[in-house]
Amino acid sequence: MTDSPIAPLSVREKFMTEPDLGAGNFLDYAAKDNPNRAIPMIYTHSADHRGRVSLRGHSLLDLVALRDRYAKWYWANGVRDGDPVGIVVAEGLEPLIHYLALTALGAIPAMINDAMRLDVLLRYLDHVGVVGVVADDTTRLASAYRADPARRPGFLALAAEIQAFDDAGAALPEVYPYRHAADDVCALIHSSGTTGTPKSTILGHRSFWDGKQPRMTRFPAEPYDKLMSLMPHTHAGGLSYFLTAILLGLPTVVMGDWRRSVVEPVMEAFQPTMLASFPRTFVELATGELPVRGAARVHSWFNTGDSAHYGHIRRLVGLGERPAGLLAAWLLPKDHPAGEALPGSQFIDGLGSSEMGMALFGGLTTPETPRNDRCVGKPQEAVIKAAVLDEEGNELPDGTVGLLGVITPSRTPGYWKNPRLTESFELNGFWLTGDVARRDAEGNFYHLDRTVDVIDTLAGPVYSLPVEEVLIADCADLVQDCSVVGVPGPGGRAQVPIAVVRLQAEAASATAEALLEKANKELATAGLAALAAVVIARTAEDFPLGPTGKVLKRELRTRHAGMFR
Repeated sequence: MTDSPIAPLSVREKFMTEPDLGAGNFLDYAAKDNPNRAIPMIYTHSADHRGRVSLRGHSLLDLVALRDRYAKWYWANGVRDGDPVGIVVAEGLEPLIHYLALTALGAIPAMINDAMRLDVLLRYLDHVGVVGVVADDTTRLASAYRADPARRPGFLALAAEIQAFDDAGAALPEVYPYRHAADDVCALIHSSGTTGTPKSTILGHRSFWDGKQPRMTRFPAEPYDKLMSLMPHTHAGGLSYFLTAILLGLPTVVMGDWRRSVVEPVMEAFQPTMLASFPRTFVELATGELPVRGAARVHSWFNTGDSAHYGHIRRLVGLGERPAGLLAAWLLPKDHPAGEALPGSQFIDGLGSSEMGMALFGGLTTPETPRNDRCVGKPQEAVIKAAVLDEEGNELPDGTVGLLGVITPSRTPGYWKNPRLTESFELNGFWLTGDVARRDAEGNFYHLDRTVDVIDTLAGPVYSLPVEEVLIADCADLVQDCSVVGVPGPGGRAQVPIAVVRLQAEAASATAEALLEKANKELATAGLAALAAVVIARTAEDFPLGPTGKVLKRELRTRHAGMFR
């Protein structure tokens, strides 16, 4: 035994070739094969009335015991293999324990962000067909179901009831944990649902593990490494990092809050070497005074979800230090040479989604990296083929903008109860990621926009992400963050691009007219389309964010649709 919970290299190499390992049983493999299973590795945090942070560690054996207690409650309440159960609890470790308990029974956790609007939540639960719901607060659900009792699932249970469950004498099924087949459904992950009932992405037992095997030897896992996971853990990204950490035995603090006021004190207490999040956290950490103490040991930042922007990335990579041979060790060959520490850190901007199963591209930025806006690098090993396609599925030549398609075993089996929607994302053997991209002659891919966010102007399509890059990086004295969207132009014949901007604190007196002039000057220098207007977001309500911190571009389009009427 050692003082580190990290699994020996021989164990991690064994995981890479285990034929039955997957999203439904990774905890069992880790607890069986890691000899350091009794050493704390997954941490939660709390703060006292003075704001002092305390960390509590859970070993692999602790997690197994907690999972089994929750599983006994579910079994006693009639949950069986194949049953979908809605999990509507606050982000952090708690939803992950429910995930582990339900998959150990062969049931299907429908992981739901607890900030989902009630009417949307009810539609989603109806669509999934849950046998029960566990929530931190069942009051609003119970009230809605009293008004329409035919919709009510088998049980509505408080998460606190399961936490307090006395499992003495409670039973588990004769075969436990459940033996998963490769194509078993292990979870349902929802989309934002801003335009209707959220899409429900299936995570398969084997497919969600496919592609992550190289992380067992390439993801940084030295005795000194520690991960801070700020992902929403009801999202595939959070589950992916949790699975990776459990199998590696990597000390990880699991958090459910991305706000800097909460994150920075935990960073200072935990001293992570890696931080994984959606971009909202990176915007906050890169704004104003940098978190020097909390990031003192950080060598790697991992982003997924929406795009991260160079203007924020370039500030963060000046923090921390990295081994000279690190250079995105999880992306590069494992015989890459090690060396002395270098000042600064590396930022991996991952392009992935629940549907892709993981980040399948990863743009790397270090203090030495030349600026290369929107480059997300080359496809990872999990990708059999990536291409830029036209609308008929034909591959386009390098330099041409089109639809990004991938062929990979890590992709979702499809959308729950919606084969037609699944088929709409399949084209000529590729899975359409929902992104617009181009590839250069060296095989690097550039992420230009989401297909739904492309701005249809009279002069042709305008892609919002490169425009946002220029505003954030080249107007940094004024712009803290921004979102570029298309709205109907004069006469309503086409769209025009506008930017909704959050100002730097020291630029609070700046006017929209002055900012528009500066922005368009920088955009012209970059060879990009001019903005028709700038809107300054003076309040949080002016810059709406979804539950995971993503900017709600659809809502911005609706709010400003009448600007030029």
